[in-house]
Amino acid sequence: MDFQFTEDQRAFADMAQGLFADYCTDDKLREHDLSGQPFMQELWQQCLTAGLHGIVVPEDAGGLGLGMTELLAVLEQQGRALAQVPLWQQQIGVAALSRFASGSAEAKEVAEAAMGGQLLALSLQATNDARGARLRLQDGRLCGRLDAVALAGQSSHALIAAAANGGERLVLVALDGQCVARVDGMRQDYCAVADLAFDHAPALAVLDAPALAWVQQHAAACLGALQQGVTQEQLQRTVQYVSERKQFDRAIGTFQLVVGQMADNYILMQAQRSALYQLVWRLDQGLPCAPQSHAVRAQTHELGLKVGRVAQHVHGGMGVDVTYPIHRFLFWGRALAVEGGSAEHHLQALGQWLADHDNLGWKYDLPEDR
Repeated sequence: MDFQFTEDQRAFADMAQGLFADYCTDDKLREHDLSGQPFMQELWQQCLTAGLHGIVVPEDAGGLGLGMTELLAVLEQQGRALAQVPLWQQQIGVAALSRFASGSAEAKEVAEAAMGGQLLALSLQATNDARGARLRLQDGRLCGRLDAVALAGQSSHALIAAAANGGERLVLVALDGQCVARVDGMRQDYCAVADLAFDHAPALAVLDAPALAWVQQHAAACLGALQQGVTQEQLQRTVQYVSERKQFDRAIGTFQLVVGQMADNYILMQAQRSALYQLVWRLDQGLPCAPQSHAVRAQTHELGLKVGRVAQHVHGGMGVDVTYPIHRFLFWGRALAVEGGSAEHHLQALGQWLADHDNLGWKYDLPEDR
């Protein structure tokens, strides 16, 4: 596999890296932590100016009309910098509205407003909840609740998954009506969230049936790219720390246990990277990728929890000192790990897919990419 970006893709990564470096130093991240702001609003304006919020949005909808590989290049840099801006949610939501709700005047209006910078919340929680979907669409109205939806308190509309007759669907709904109750909060990675309660809230648009799978697969790639960036920087900082921190007149990075833990985490990161890049390539090629998306989500969940735990452990007391920056990577890793559902949920879905497609593989007649 060739993991190298093209010159144009590298340019996106370099632009994002430079932009995030200006706004996401350790001191500025601490200022954001203490500010109570829902996200990095000044940085978000810079992202809008640079067009980073519309990379995968079609050109006729005001975006750049590029692929997931370009977005991957940007999201990895966002993860490394811990830049708290809603880049992937905004453009995946707008792209879905443009692709699957083109006949809806309300959807077009919301998409245009989102491209102008108005926030659009996105939630797939109803498809990942082990307790079953607690949000239902019936007779064009939503009833039920969602927990901790990112930036729902700052968004005028949301694109959310809900159980409906005949299966789950993506629904566009206004959040500022009397039928929606919001309770604001703050996630551990210092991103504002809100609990939403719907009491027969009218659906502005119900997207075509294939929209949900499309958004789920692209969301898996986006969350995986962010987790890859977070882990790369987290491991780099941890290796530097254990190379300098001494016990018994030796750098702790020379202890066999620490060396083994760092190697295990690096292997885990590279395994997730390989699966992630395959998923992104298949998305850009228009190939089916249901099993690949489940695999990436399970690996992303494992990566965020395992690496974060080990990184905190080898930092000792410094790991629990919130004036020291390494704890933020743990918070981000955990938030990304749980946002798309648990590893068990996706492994179960992957197993069910394999059981339903037992005629695929090298010794069967059908090609695996179909």
